[in-house]
Amino acid sequence: MFSKACEYGIRATIFIAKNSAEGKRVSPKEISEEINSPQAFTAKILQALVKNNLIKSVQGAYGGFEIDKNKISKIKLAQIVNAIDGDSIYIGCGLGLDKCDENHPCPVHDKFKEIREGLRALLENTNLEELALNIKKGVAFLKV
Repeated sequence: MFSKACEYGIRATIFIAKNSAEGKRVSPKEISEEINSPQAFTAKILQALVKNNLIKSVQGAYGGFEIDKNKISKIKLAQIVNAIDGDSIYIGCGLGLDKCDENHPCPVHDKFKEIREGLRALLENTNLEELALNIKKGVAFLKV
């Protein structure tokens, strides 16, 4: 449903949020190892997240990526998805047809519309803080 870049972006942002809540910055290498993503690909994703003001890049010997602690609870998954994939997940056809709308629906249009609306609600109502806390508590994981 999400592009591979978006999946990695969500995982990376959760990992950064978890570490930022503990007062730690993380390097691109640490991030790519934690989310099982190629380092060069991860760097491009991180640039998009910085550009969209979701994460912060700090240069220097003690640099790395972080999120301001007071911002972690305010960042929604929808913002990450939008920064990487745009809004195509909300408007695309469930079967990948070029033309699919209320006037010219594909066979799954109405059922997929419900799924898209549920996904939008999930992404708009889920923040990084709750996801990072689940990782910290050990009830959720970013890699096997």
